[in-house]
Formats: sequence, structure tokens, C-alpha cells
Amino acid sequence: MNTSIDASIPVLTEIILPVTETVDQALTEAGTVTAATTSSSPLPIPLPTTAVVQPDAEATNVSVPEEHWQTLEQSLKEDVLKHVLARVDFVLEHRVRDNLADVLQTAVEGLAKEIRAGLKNSLEELVTRAVTQEINKVKNSK
Repeated sequence: MNTSIDASIPVLTEIILPVTETVDQALTEAGTVTAATTSSSPLPIPLPTTAVVQPDAEATNVSVPEEHWQTLEQSLKEDVLKHVLARVDFVLEHRVRDNLADVLQTAVEGLAKEIRAGLKNSLEELVTRAVTQEINKVKNSK
């Protein structure tokens, strides 16, 4: 069983920041925060496409260099990949466990049949010997 804690699952004591603060924090870490990016309106999140259409920079007062979009896109891809790999691990472990349970159940049933057959033969031999010994004692006592 996987006992490691998944960092992507929030716990009750963790504070989850709104999307606006998360984007602002990412831009701050990237080194570019302008007056427009610190406003209360969230930045659009880029779709994972090769061509990103940006609105006119003068109309929105937001100018984010292409390298920052690429950085955000790369981090998004890495996060999605981590989640997919974690899910693949879980599904794979579940399927292996189910298949292994079926195989073990079949093996246990076969082993139980063999044990029953062996026990039956042993009891038959034991009863046959005991009866034979009792018959011989009765014959010898006469």
C-alpha cells in the first residue's frame, strides 16, 4: 500500500489561495509584477496549445513576456503529469491486487481439494488398519 502523502491533496490546516493570488505569486516568483497584475482581476490561464492568442497589451495594460507563459505552461504540464502518474500507479496497483487475489483464490481452492483428498485417503487407511487390528485381536483371543 502506498503510504506516502500526496502533496496535491489539501489538508484541513492548509490555506488554499484564490486563483488571482496564485497567478500573482507565480509572476512574482518569475520576477515580473506590474501594477496591472496586482489588481483584483485574474489573468487568463493559457490553454495548452502551441499558439497562444494574447489580447492587445495596450488595451489591458498587461504585458507578460513569452518566456513567462512558457514557464507557466511547463509547470502546468509537469503538474498534470504528476497527477496522471499518481493515478496510473493507483490503478495499476488496484488491478494487480485484484488479479493476484483471483490467482490466490484459485490456488487455495486447488490446495484445499488436494488436502481433502489426502485426508480422506489417510482416514480410510487408518480405519482399515484399526478394523483389521480389532479383527485380528478377536481371532487371536478365541
